[in-house]
Amino acid sequence: MTKKEKAKFIIEELEKIYPETPVPLDHTDSYTLLIAVLLSAQCTDVMVNRVTPSLFSRANNPFDMIKLTVDEIREIIRPCGLSPKKAKAIYELSHILINQHGGEVPESFELLEELPGVGHKTASVVMSQAFGVPAFPVDTHIHRLLIKWGITKGKNVVETEADAKKLFPRELWNKLHLQIIFYGREYSPARSPLLEKDYITRTIGTKEAINGLK
Repeated sequence: MTKKEKAKFIIEELEKIYPETPVPLDHTDSYTLLIAVLLSAQCTDVMVNRVTPSLFSRANNPFDMIKLTVDEIREIIRPCGLSPKKAKAIYELSHILINQHGGEVPESFELLEELPGVGHKTASVVMSQAFGVPAFPVDTHIHRLLIKWGITKGKNVVETEADAKKLFPRELWNKLHLQIIFYGREYSPARSPLLEKDYITRTIGTKEAINGLK
């Protein structure tokens, strides 16, 4: 298969499996999504969803968040890991949102990436899922699978994102990146890929990927 043929196959198969793609991080608006995505760095979505109700019950907007101390935030989010760094970022970005953006999350990649603790992937998730702007956030699942499927030879998520954007239709980016994440978690986990479950890899994967299936 050519890369275009592979892309078409991926789109069609994932649409069959995941016609609906709810955002896996619980949130109510752009601010709570931003905080949840920030917390998800090196942490599972399941754990983030366990932690955020306690945090958001006390502060689900930047005005209430800055009423908490960094130590209070850190104690609440401790199970997510990297809590000192994340707590400081949450506190500082909340101040910036108030002082520079009227308490609102900016609808701009550039402005989001200027916030503490917010990298390109986090900004892309917020832009795509909160504001509907086409973006293709690449996490470890997407990076791993697109290499396995012969879509990219990207050495990092930046290169993989660029290749994905060239190949997949722009209007599908926001949904497709979630579909790939869901597929990776359910059918093609990194630690124990199973031949009988991983239909896409079995059909279009690289020789190395197919040989790696059990």
